[in-house]
Amino acid sequence: MKIFHSITDFTSSKKTILTLGTFDGVHFGHKKILEKLTQNTQNDTYESLVLTFFPHPRMILQEKSEIKLLNTIPEKIDLLTEIGIQNLVIHPFDEQFSRLTAEEFVKNILVNQFHIHKIIIGHDHRFGRNRTANIDDLVAFGQQYDFEVEQITVQEINAISVSSTKIRNAITAGNITLANDYLGYNYPLTGTVSKGKQLGRTIGFPTANLKIEEDYKLIPQNGVYVVQSILTQKTVFGMMNIGFNPTVQGTQLTIEIHYFDFDADLYDQKITVSVLHRIRSEQKFESVAALQEQLNQDQETALDYLARV
Repeated sequence: MKIFHSITDFTSSKKTILTLGTFDGVHFGHKKILEKLTQNTQNDTYESLVLTFFPHPRMILQEKSEIKLLNTIPEKIDLLTEIGIQNLVIHPFDEQFSRLTAEEFVKNILVNQFHIHKIIIGHDHRFGRNRTANIDDLVAFGQQYDFEVEQITVQEINAISVSSTKIRNAITAGNITLANDYLGYNYPLTGTVSKGKQLGRTIGFPTANLKIEEDYKLIPQNGVYVVQSILTQKTVFGMMNIGFNPTVQGTQLTIEIHYFDFDADLYDQKITVSVLHRIRSEQKFESVAALQEQLNQDQETALDYLARV
């Protein structure tokens, strides 16, 4: 997949069939639309193109928006690559871009820059300055500038909007199983392993301390989870704690992973943790010994879960 970090960077010798949106999560509802895109470009006459934006428009246009996203940009790139999208344009969204009129957007970007043959879009899509143009306007522009408009059904649009909300709510509530069902894959957390207080090592549970650079990434509810990673080209399972370590008077949110039957130096390495299942909420224990006893139980619970899936 070719990746462009601005609309003006895009080049292609072929006309494009495109869709646009934030595609946060690249979940099963999104995939229906993206698969339409790849099906339309199988004969090699046209190239598929996804136009998305970063920062998320709500981060720019809504002053008090505290939206957290399901995917970081690298995670989204990986997911779109798997689907077979040929071109991805990640355009910096700002107030200047938001002030483009509908015709400026269509003529200057879709027609002149992307050489559009067809756009696949939702019936309720609104665009242009103050979101004043609708699907009927887009169809009229298509007749004027000679490109096709394929509308996505109401049912498909509802599946996307409903599942996006449900996924965020489920992750925030710690219901990772439901979130994964809607996503169609296990929720990932990607970050760099850094040195922590190393308490876990002293009680038989050494952990990798995960630092996630992107502050917009949605973190699951505090608690203990069963996880999976690919480390040294092998699938490794473990358990992860998200929280403040109240037993030892922790004050900062940490993400710590204890891998089963794995002993290698991961410091400064970038890893991805796939979250499989939630075991319990974070708790404060009377002593480190009580915490250690609970961690032994958590490990048994995690291994029982893995034996059943």
